[in-house]
Amino acid sequence: MTQMFTLLFTLFRQFLRNLGETYTMASFAIIYRKDKLNTKGEAPIHFRIIKDRRTRYISSGVKVHQKYWDTKRNKVKSSFPNSARLNNYISTKFAELESKMLEAETKGDVENSSQLKNYLKGQKSASFFPFAEKFAQKYFEQGKLSTYDKSISILSRLKEYGGSNLLFAEITPQYLEGYEDYLRNEFKNKSSTIRACMKLIQRVFNHAYRQGVIPLSRNPFLLYKKPPEANAPKEHLTEAELEQFIKVPLPEDSLQKVHQNIFIFSCYAGGPRISDLLTLKWKDYDGDYIYFTTNKTDTQLSIFLPDKAKEIIEEYRHPKNQKTDFLFPILNNLLDMENLRAVGKAINSATVLMNKSLKVIAERADVSKKVTTHIARHTWATRALRKGISIDKVSKILGHASVKQTQVYAKIVNEELDKAMLVFND
Repeated sequence: MTQMFTLLFTLFRQFLRNLGETYTMASFAIIYRKDKLNTKGEAPIHFRIIKDRRTRYISSGVKVHQKYWDTKRNKVKSSFPNSARLNNYISTKFAELESKMLEAETKGDVENSSQLKNYLKGQKSASFFPFAEKFAQKYFEQGKLSTYDKSISILSRLKEYGGSNLLFAEITPQYLEGYEDYLRNEFKNKSSTIRACMKLIQRVFNHAYRQGVIPLSRNPFLLYKKPPEANAPKEHLTEAELEQFIKVPLPEDSLQKVHQNIFIFSCYAGGPRISDLLTLKWKDYDGDYIYFTTNKTDTQLSIFLPDKAKEIIEEYRHPKNQKTDFLFPILNNLLDMENLRAVGKAINSATVLMNKSLKVIAERADVSKKVTTHIARHTWATRALRKGISIDKVSKILGHASVKQTQVYAKIVNEELDKAMLVFND
Protein backbone atom coordinates (compact mmCIF):
# COMPACT_ATOMS: atom_id res chain seq x y z
CA MET A 1 0.00 0.00 0.00
CA THR A 2 2.80 2.38 0.94
CA GLN A 3 4.70 1.55 -2.28
CA MET A 4 1.57 2.14 -4.34
CA PHE A 5 1.01 5.54 -2.72
CA THR A 6 4.65 6.52 -3.25
CA LEU A 7 4.35 5.58 -6.93
CA LEU A 8 1.18 7.66 -7.33
CA PHE A 9 2.82 10.58 -5.53
CA THR A 10 5.85 10.39 -7.86
CA LEU A 11 3.61 10.26 -10.91
CA PHE A 12 1.66 13.28 -9.67
CA ARG A 13 4.88 15.29 -9.29
CA GLN A 14 5.94 14.31 -12.77
CA PHE A 15 2.53 15.37 -14.06
CA LEU A 16 2.98 18.86 -12.58
CA ARG A 17 6.45 19.15 -14.08
CA ASN A 18 5.09 18.15 -17.48
CA LEU A 19 2.50 20.90 -17.20
CA GLY A 20 5.32 23.37 -16.65
CA GLU A 21 4.14 24.27 -13.16
CA THR A 22 6.48 26.53 -11.19
CA TYR A 23 4.88 25.40 -7.92
CA THR A 24 7.35 23.29 -5.94
CA MET A 25 6.05 20.20 -4.16
CA ALA A 26 7.48 19.35 -0.77
CA SER A 27 9.72 16.35 -0.10
CA PHE A 28 9.15 14.08 2.86
CA ALA A 29 11.53 11.59 4.52
CA ILE A 30 12.26 9.56 7.66
CA ILE A 31 15.39 10.92 9.37
CA TYR A 32 17.47 9.60 12.25
CA ARG A 33 18.59 12.77 14.05
CA LYS A 34 22.23 12.07 14.95
CA ASP A 35 22.58 15.78 15.66
CA LYS A 36 20.19 15.23 18.60
CA LEU A 37 22.10 12.40 20.32
CA ASN A 38 21.67 12.44 24.09
CA THR A 39 24.15 11.28 26.74
CA LYS A 40 22.74 7.73 26.51
CA GLY A 41 23.61 7.53 22.82
CA GLU A 42 19.94 7.78 21.79
CA ALA A 43 18.57 9.98 19.03
CA PRO A 44 15.00 10.74 17.92
CA ILE A 45 13.44 9.62 14.66
CA HIS A 46 11.81 12.52 12.83
CA PHE A 47 9.85 13.08 9.66
CA ARG A 48 11.60 15.77 7.63
CA ILE A 49 9.74 18.23 5.38
CA ILE A 50 11.61 20.25 2.76
CA LYS A 51 9.61 22.85 0.87
CA ASP A 52 11.08 25.76 -1.09
CA ARG A 53 14.48 24.90 0.43
CA ARG A 54 13.14 25.35 3.97
CA THR A 55 13.36 22.39 6.35
CA ARG A 56 10.98 21.46 9.16
CA TYR A 57 10.80 18.35 11.36
CA ILE A 58 7.93 16.44 12.96
CA SER A 59 8.73 14.09 15.82
CA SER A 60 7.67 10.46 15.54
CA GLY A 61 7.81 10.15 19.30
CA VAL A 62 10.43 7.40 19.01
CA LYS A 63 14.04 7.36 20.22
CA VAL A 64 16.50 4.52 19.69
CA HIS A 65 20.16 3.97 20.45
CA GLN A 66 22.41 4.62 17.46
CA LYS A 67 23.60 0.99 17.51
CA TYR A 68 20.04 -0.08 16.63
CA TRP A 69 19.59 2.21 13.63
CA ASP A 70 20.19 0.80 10.14
CA THR A 71 21.45 3.80 8.16
CA LYS A 72 21.44 2.03 4.77
CA ARG A 73 17.89 0.71 5.05
CA ASN A 74 16.69 3.72 7.07
CA LYS A 75 14.91 1.59 9.66
CA VAL A 76 15.35 0.03 13.12
CA LYS A 77 17.61 -3.04 13.13
CA SER A 78 16.08 -6.42 13.80
CA SER A 79 18.31 -6.79 16.87
CA PHE A 80 16.16 -4.15 18.62
CA PRO A 81 13.35 -5.69 20.75
CA ASN A 82 9.96 -5.46 18.95
CA SER A 83 11.72 -3.98 15.90
CA ALA A 84 9.01 -5.22 13.49
CA ARG A 85 6.25 -3.49 15.45
CA LEU A 86 8.29 -0.27 15.74
CA ASN A 87 9.18 -0.19 12.03
CA ASN A 88 5.53 -0.81 11.16
CA TYR A 89 4.48 2.10 13.40
CA ILE A 90 7.04 4.46 11.78
CA SER A 91 6.16 3.45 8.19
CA THR A 92 2.41 3.70 8.88
CA LYS A 93 2.85 7.16 10.44
CA PHE A 94 5.02 8.20 7.51
CA ALA A 95 2.40 7.07 4.95
CA GLU A 96 -0.35 8.83 6.88
CA LEU A 97 1.54 12.13 7.00
CA GLU A 98 2.64 11.86 3.35
CA SER A 99 -0.98 11.35 2.34
CA LYS A 100 -2.01 14.45 4.32
CA MET A 101 0.81 16.39 2.71
CA LEU A 102 -0.37 15.53 -0.79
CA GLU A 103 -3.95 16.43 0.13
CA ALA A 104 -2.89 19.80 1.58
CA GLU A 105 -0.74 20.73 -1.39
CA THR A 106 -3.26 19.72 -4.05
CA LYS A 107 -5.96 21.78 -2.27
CA GLY A 108 -3.64 24.77 -1.96
CA ASP A 109 -4.05 24.85 1.82
CA VAL A 110 -0.34 25.43 2.45
CA GLU A 111 2.31 27.61 0.86
CA ASN A 112 5.44 27.07 2.94
CA SER A 113 7.15 24.50 5.15
CA SER A 114 5.93 26.07 8.38
CA GLN A 115 2.27 25.94 7.32
CA LEU A 116 2.74 22.39 6.04
CA LYS A 117 4.22 21.26 9.35
CA ASN A 118 1.29 22.76 11.26
CA TYR A 119 -1.16 21.14 8.87
CA LEU A 120 0.41 17.70 9.29
CA LYS A 121 0.33 18.09 13.07
CA GLY A 122 -3.41 18.70 12.87
CA GLN A 123 -3.17 22.48 13.30
CA LYS A 124 -5.07 23.23 10.10
CA SER A 125 -5.73 26.85 11.00
CA ALA A 126 -4.25 29.29 13.47
CA SER A 127 -6.39 30.99 16.08
CA PHE A 128 -7.37 34.49 14.95
CA PHE A 129 -7.65 36.56 18.14
CA PRO A 130 -4.26 35.88 19.79
CA PHE A 131 -2.57 36.86 16.53
CA ALA A 132 -4.86 39.88 15.97
CA GLU A 133 -4.38 41.20 19.51
CA LYS A 134 -0.62 40.89 19.16
CA PHE A 135 -0.90 42.80 15.88
CA ALA A 136 -2.91 45.57 17.60
CA GLN A 137 -0.37 45.75 20.44
CA LYS A 138 2.14 47.18 17.96
CA TYR A 139 0.02 50.31 17.68
CA PHE A 140 0.32 50.76 21.44
CA GLU A 141 4.07 50.26 21.33
CA GLN A 142 4.31 52.88 18.57
CA GLY A 143 2.40 55.37 20.70
CA LYS A 144 -0.69 55.26 18.47
CA LEU A 145 -3.06 54.90 21.39
CA SER A 146 -6.18 56.06 19.58
CA THR A 147 -5.61 53.50 16.81
CA TYR A 148 -4.84 50.83 19.43
CA ASP A 149 -8.05 51.54 21.37
CA LYS A 150 -10.14 51.47 18.18
CA SER A 151 -8.51 48.19 17.12
CA ILE A 152 -9.21 46.51 20.47
CA SER A 153 -12.81 47.77 20.33
CA ILE A 154 -13.26 46.31 16.82
CA LEU A 155 -11.77 42.97 17.86
CA SER A 156 -13.97 42.85 20.97
CA ARG A 157 -17.10 43.27 18.88
CA LEU A 158 -15.96 40.57 16.45
CA LYS A 159 -15.32 38.31 19.43
CA GLU A 160 -18.91 38.88 20.62
CA TYR A 161 -20.13 37.76 17.20
CA GLY A 162 -17.84 34.81 16.51
CA GLY A 163 -16.59 33.67 19.92
CA SER A 164 -13.10 33.85 21.36
CA ASN A 165 -11.89 30.64 19.67
CA LEU A 166 -12.41 31.85 16.11
CA LEU A 167 -9.93 30.38 13.60
CA PHE A 168 -8.51 32.11 10.53
CA ALA A 169 -10.06 29.36 8.37
CA GLU A 170 -13.54 30.13 9.73
CA ILE A 171 -13.42 33.73 8.53
CA THR A 172 -14.62 33.25 4.97
CA PRO A 173 -16.17 35.78 2.54
CA GLN A 174 -19.59 34.47 3.59
CA TYR A 175 -18.67 34.89 7.26
CA LEU A 176 -17.68 38.54 6.68
CA GLU A 177 -20.91 39.20 4.79
CA GLY A 178 -22.84 37.80 7.77
CA TYR A 179 -20.82 39.96 10.15
CA GLU A 180 -21.50 43.02 7.99
CA ASP A 181 -25.26 42.35 8.23
CA TYR A 182 -24.88 41.89 12.00
CA LEU A 183 -23.20 45.30 12.39
CA ARG A 184 -25.86 46.99 10.25
CA ASN A 185 -28.85 45.37 11.93
CA GLU A 186 -27.76 45.04 15.56
CA PHE A 187 -25.74 48.24 15.95
CA LYS A 188 -27.09 50.33 13.05
CA ASN A 189 -23.51 50.90 11.88
CA LYS A 190 -23.05 52.92 8.71
CA SER A 191 -20.91 51.78 5.78
CA SER A 192 -17.97 53.97 6.89
CA THR A 193 -17.89 52.31 10.34
CA ILE A 194 -18.21 48.82 8.87
CA ARG A 195 -15.45 49.60 6.37
CA ALA A 196 -13.14 50.64 9.24
CA CYS A 197 -13.86 47.33 11.02
CA MET A 198 -13.18 45.26 7.92
CA LYS A 199 -10.06 47.27 7.15
CA LEU A 200 -8.50 46.19 10.46
CA ILE A 201 -9.45 42.54 9.91
CA GLN A 202 -7.91 42.72 6.44
CA ARG A 203 -4.68 44.16 7.88
CA VAL A 204 -4.51 41.23 10.30
CA PHE A 205 -4.97 38.73 7.44
CA ASN A 206 -2.33 40.46 5.31
CA HIS A 207 0.13 40.39 8.21
CA ALA A 208 -0.68 36.73 8.91
CA TYR A 209 0.09 35.89 5.29
CA ARG A 210 3.40 37.81 5.40
CA GLN A 211 4.33 35.94 8.58
CA GLY A 212 3.57 32.57 6.98
CA VAL A 213 0.67 31.86 9.34
CA ILE A 214 -1.89 31.40 6.56
CA PRO A 215 -1.65 30.72 2.81
CA LEU A 216 -2.80 33.41 0.40
CA SER A 217 -5.76 31.24 -0.57
CA ARG A 218 -7.12 31.57 2.99
CA ASN A 219 -7.44 35.36 2.75
CA PRO A 220 -11.21 36.05 2.47
CA PHE A 221 -10.56 39.58 1.21
CA LEU A 222 -9.59 38.14 -2.17
CA LEU A 223 -13.34 37.69 -2.72
CA TYR A 224 -15.08 39.78 -0.06
CA LYS A 225 -15.47 43.47 -0.93
CA LYS A 226 -15.59 46.03 1.84
CA PRO A 227 -18.37 48.66 1.76
CA PRO A 228 -17.32 51.54 -0.51
CA GLU A 229 -15.68 54.62 0.95
CA ALA A 230 -18.04 57.43 1.72
CA ASN A 231 -17.85 60.17 -0.87
CA ALA A 232 -19.09 62.86 1.48
CA PRO A 233 -17.17 66.09 0.78
CA LYS A 234 -14.61 67.23 3.33
CA GLU A 235 -16.07 70.23 5.16
CA HIS A 236 -13.83 73.28 4.81
CA LEU A 237 -13.95 77.06 5.00
CA THR A 238 -13.95 79.25 1.92
CA GLU A 239 -11.60 82.25 1.77
CA ALA A 240 -14.48 84.54 2.75
CA GLU A 241 -15.50 82.35 5.69
CA LEU A 242 -11.90 82.11 6.91
CA GLU A 243 -11.59 85.88 6.74
CA GLN A 244 -14.78 86.25 8.79
CA PHE A 245 -13.43 83.77 11.32
CA ILE A 246 -10.12 85.67 11.62
CA LYS A 247 -11.90 89.00 12.22
CA VAL A 248 -13.88 87.85 15.26
CA PRO A 249 -12.56 90.04 18.14
CA LEU A 250 -11.58 88.17 21.31
CA PRO A 251 -9.76 89.18 24.52
CA GLU A 252 -6.00 88.75 23.94
CA ASP A 253 -5.47 86.85 27.19
CA SER A 254 -8.44 84.47 26.74
CA LEU A 255 -8.30 80.77 26.01
CA GLN A 256 -10.72 81.31 23.14
CA LYS A 257 -8.14 83.61 21.52
CA VAL A 258 -5.53 80.85 21.74
CA HIS A 259 -8.00 78.42 20.15
CA GLN A 260 -8.75 80.90 17.39
CA ASN A 261 -5.02 81.38 16.72
CA ILE A 262 -4.31 77.65 16.62
CA PHE A 263 -7.08 77.17 14.05
CA ILE A 264 -5.85 80.05 11.87
CA PHE A 265 -2.25 78.86 12.20
CA SER A 266 -3.25 75.41 10.91
CA CYS A 267 -5.08 76.97 7.94
CA TYR A 268 -1.81 78.62 6.91
CA ALA A 269 0.82 76.14 8.12
CA GLY A 270 0.04 72.98 6.16
CA GLY A 271 -2.93 71.76 8.20
CA PRO A 272 -1.15 69.79 10.96
CA ARG A 273 -3.44 67.57 13.01
CA ILE A 274 -4.40 68.96 16.42
CA SER A 275 -2.45 66.22 18.21
CA ASP A 276 0.72 67.40 16.43
CA LEU A 277 -0.01 71.11 16.94
CA LEU A 278 -0.56 70.83 20.67
CA THR A 279 2.69 68.92 21.22
CA LEU A 280 4.87 71.31 19.17
CA LYS A 281 7.59 72.88 21.31
CA TRP A 282 9.75 75.93 20.86
CA LYS A 283 12.70 73.68 20.09
CA ASP A 284 10.72 72.45 17.05
CA TYR A 285 10.65 75.95 15.53
CA ASP A 286 13.73 77.69 14.08
CA GLY A 287 12.15 80.93 12.97
CA ASP A 288 11.22 79.64 9.52
CA TYR A 289 10.31 75.95 9.82
CA ILE A 290 8.44 73.73 12.25
CA TYR A 291 9.80 70.20 12.58
CA PHE A 292 7.78 67.29 13.94
CA THR A 293 6.94 63.60 13.57
CA THR A 294 3.23 63.01 13.07
CA ASN A 295 1.51 61.09 15.84
CA LYS A 296 -0.83 59.24 13.46
CA THR A 297 1.50 58.09 10.68
CA ASP A 298 4.94 58.52 12.27
CA THR A 299 5.97 60.66 9.28
CA GLN A 300 8.76 63.21 9.74
CA LEU A 301 7.79 66.63 8.40
CA SER A 302 9.44 70.03 8.10
CA ILE A 303 7.11 72.82 7.05
CA PHE A 304 8.19 76.28 5.95
CA LEU A 305 5.85 78.81 7.55
CA PRO A 306 4.24 81.69 5.65
CA ASP A 307 4.24 85.14 7.29
CA LYS A 308 0.72 84.83 8.74
CA ALA A 309 1.68 81.64 10.61
CA LYS A 310 4.90 83.26 11.90
CA GLU A 311 2.97 86.29 13.18
CA ILE A 312 0.76 84.03 15.27
CA ILE A 313 3.73 82.17 16.74
CA GLU A 314 5.54 85.41 17.57
CA GLU A 315 2.59 86.43 19.74
CA TYR A 316 3.53 83.59 22.07
CA ARG A 317 7.26 84.24 22.07
CA HIS A 318 6.74 87.25 24.33
CA PRO A 319 7.65 86.44 27.98
CA LYS A 320 4.12 87.14 29.24
CA ASN A 321 2.71 84.55 26.82
CA GLN A 322 5.52 81.98 26.66
CA LYS A 323 4.34 80.12 29.74
CA THR A 324 5.37 76.62 28.68
CA ASP A 325 7.85 74.76 26.48
CA PHE A 326 4.97 74.18 24.07
CA LEU A 327 4.53 76.50 21.10
CA PHE A 328 0.91 77.10 22.07
CA PRO A 329 0.12 77.45 25.81
CA ILE A 330 -2.42 74.64 26.09
CA LEU A 331 -0.77 71.53 27.56
CA ASN A 332 0.69 71.59 31.05
CA ASN A 333 4.46 72.03 31.07
CA LEU A 334 4.69 69.29 33.73
CA LEU A 335 2.99 66.73 31.47
CA ASP A 336 5.08 63.55 31.25
CA MET A 337 5.52 63.13 27.49
CA GLU A 338 6.72 59.54 28.04
CA ASN A 339 3.36 58.64 29.56
CA LEU A 340 1.43 58.08 26.33
CA ARG A 341 -1.88 57.52 28.10
CA ALA A 342 -1.57 60.79 29.99
CA VAL A 343 -0.57 62.68 26.83
CA GLY A 344 -3.47 61.19 24.87
CA LYS A 345 -5.94 62.09 27.61
CA ALA A 346 -4.60 65.66 27.80
CA ILE A 347 -4.84 66.10 24.01
CA ASN A 348 -8.39 64.69 23.91
CA SER A 349 -9.55 67.00 26.72
CA ALA A 350 -7.93 70.02 25.07
CA THR A 351 -9.46 69.13 21.70
CA VAL A 352 -12.98 68.84 23.15
CA LEU A 353 -12.63 72.23 24.81
CA MET A 354 -11.19 73.81 21.64
CA ASN A 355 -14.05 72.47 19.50
CA LYS A 356 -16.52 74.14 21.86
CA SER A 357 -14.67 77.43 21.43
CA LEU A 358 -14.56 77.07 17.64
CA LYS A 359 -18.32 76.54 17.57
CA VAL A 360 -18.88 79.81 19.44
CA ILE A 361 -16.38 81.71 17.27
CA ALA A 362 -17.98 80.34 14.08
CA GLU A 363 -21.42 81.54 15.24
CA ARG A 364 -20.00 85.01 15.90
CA ALA A 365 -18.35 84.95 12.46
CA ASP A 366 -21.71 84.06 10.89
CA VAL A 367 -20.24 80.80 9.55
CA SER A 368 -22.99 78.19 9.42
CA LYS A 369 -20.63 75.20 9.05
CA LYS A 370 -19.71 72.98 11.99
CA VAL A 371 -16.16 74.19 12.60
CA THR A 372 -13.81 71.74 14.35
CA THR A 373 -10.06 71.41 14.68
CA HIS A 374 -9.91 69.03 11.72
CA ILE A 375 -11.66 71.47 9.39
CA ALA A 376 -8.52 73.62 9.53
CA ARG A 377 -6.66 70.75 7.85
CA HIS A 378 -9.29 70.47 5.11
CA THR A 379 -9.30 74.26 4.70
CA TRP A 380 -5.54 74.42 4.19
CA ALA A 381 -5.61 71.57 1.63
CA THR A 382 -8.34 73.11 -0.52
CA ARG A 383 -6.73 76.58 -0.27
CA ALA A 384 -3.37 75.14 -1.31
CA LEU A 385 -4.81 73.47 -4.40
CA ARG A 386 -6.73 76.60 -5.34
CA LYS A 387 -3.53 78.62 -5.13
CA GLY A 388 -1.82 76.29 -7.58
CA ILE A 389 0.25 74.03 -5.31
CA SER A 390 0.52 70.65 -7.04
CA ILE A 391 -1.35 67.73 -5.52
CA ASP A 392 1.84 65.74 -4.88
CA LYS A 393 3.27 68.62 -2.80
CA VAL A 394 0.00 69.03 -0.91
CA SER A 395 0.06 65.29 -0.22
CA LYS A 396 3.60 65.45 1.22
CA ILE A 397 2.85 68.46 3.43
CA LEU A 398 -0.27 66.74 4.77
CA GLY A 399 1.83 63.65 5.51
CA HIS A 400 -0.40 61.38 3.43
CA ALA A 401 0.88 57.91 2.58
CA SER A 402 -0.17 58.35 -1.05
CA VAL A 403 -1.60 61.00 -3.39
CA LYS A 404 -4.79 58.92 -3.53
CA GLN A 405 -5.66 60.17 -0.03
CA THR A 406 -5.28 63.76 -1.22
CA GLN A 407 -7.41 63.42 -4.34
CA VAL A 408 -10.61 64.08 -2.39
CA TYR A 409 -9.46 67.70 -1.98
CA ALA A 410 -8.70 68.01 -5.69
CA LYS A 411 -12.22 66.78 -6.37
CA ILE A 412 -13.64 69.52 -4.12
CA VAL A 413 -11.65 72.21 -5.93
CA ASN A 414 -12.63 70.87 -9.36
CA GLU A 415 -16.30 70.84 -8.38
CA GLU A 416 -16.00 74.46 -7.23
CA LEU A 417 -14.45 75.40 -10.58
CA ASP A 418 -17.25 73.60 -12.42
CA LYS A 419 -19.84 75.58 -10.47
CA ALA A 420 -17.97 78.80 -11.21
CA MET A 421 -18.28 78.12 -14.94
CA LEU A 422 -22.07 78.12 -14.61
CA VAL A 423 -21.99 81.93 -14.68
CA PHE A 424 -21.67 81.65 -18.46
CA ASN A 425 -25.16 80.15 -18.56
CA ASP A 426 -26.67 83.46 -17.41
